[in-house]
Amino acid sequence: MPFLGQDWRSPGQSWVKTEEGWKKHSDSENNIVAELKSNVTNVLMASSSCCRDDRFHKGNLCRVVGHDMAAKKHNKDITNNSKIAYFYSDKWIHVHKGSTRERHGYCTLGEAFNRLDFSSAIMDIRRFNYIVKILELVAKSQLTSLSGVAQKNYMNILEKVVQKVLEDQQNMRTVRELLQTLQLSVSSLVQDMGKSVLVGNINTWVQRTETIRRWQQQLHCLQISRPATEGTKLTDLPAGLQLNIMQRLSDGQDLVSLGEACPDLRALTEDRLLWKKLCQYHFTERQIRKRLVLSDRGHLEWKRTFFELRRCYPGKEQYSDTLHLCSHCLILFWKDTNHPCTAVSSESCCMSISPQDFLNLFKY
Repeated sequence: MPFLGQDWRSPGQSWVKTEEGWKKHSDSENNIVAELKSNVTNVLMASSSCCRDDRFHKGNLCRVVGHDMAAKKHNKDITNNSKIAYFYSDKWIHVHKGSTRERHGYCTLGEAFNRLDFSSAIMDIRRFNYIVKILELVAKSQLTSLSGVAQKNYMNILEKVVQKVLEDQQNMRTVRELLQTLQLSVSSLVQDMGKSVLVGNINTWVQRTETIRRWQQQLHCLQISRPATEGTKLTDLPAGLQLNIMQRLSDGQDLVSLGEACPDLRALTEDRLLWKKLCQYHFTERQIRKRLVLSDRGHLEWKRTFFELRRCYPGKEQYSDTLHLCSHCLILFWKDTNHPCTAVSSESCCMSISPQDFLNLFKY
């Protein structure tokens, strides 16, 4: 029997099934034209019973046809808009424990990069280290779970990270560690070309490996320029104030780099009390007692103890700004962006999450 509809053979055409297969119906256009003429005739006959004025017939016909076209356009717009979720334009996403691709198709790591606007967030100095840590964790364990689109987003964000470091000449050590981790992970995954462990062509990942090496070379050759204006330097301050500033550093490697870059401050960077407070900030008393390092004279070596503890235990992470999760409506968002929470006090329901917790939300 003939049929009309969107079909792979020819959408909107009339076809007839025969013994030899489907064949195009030769009278399809004539049938369609005849059907349209009959519809117009019925409309004219119906309108003629009400009024015999020709102008009324034409106006009524235009209204009927215009109404049908407007209704079809309205239904089409509704159909197209229904495919787009309402929250696409907002910088927050729903997350649920035990989510699956079937239940929440948008709740994936690749979509989180877009919805939370990581490309723009790295331009904020408060969020830079937080996002770099997420990228590093992805490089360690999540590369095989990234889709093709997520891989492109990941590399695009990483490129912007490198460009920002080259322009600002800050956070070089952190980004170098990220690139080193990513290079080792990619090299270990692509060296066995017989296994399909990564999404995409093997040549694509080889090219990405070359890109990573080029970024590493650019950071290695980067020369830090001296500031144009001569003002008060850190070495001009009193020793007590210098030590107070050093106590604000949460990374022991920064203290080591400071002592190497400025010989005048090297003595202060070796202060035992400074390294003791750093150990107490990052690690518990029980962990410290297990890893205490003594010198030949029996004195506590707090600097060596710190690096021994960091080798065995993860340190406390400190970020200026992090993503927040609302426990009431289960929405993930940046702190300075609003989210449609219905709780009476939404601030009490929100908690900061670490980069590792962020990745755990997208494990199915």
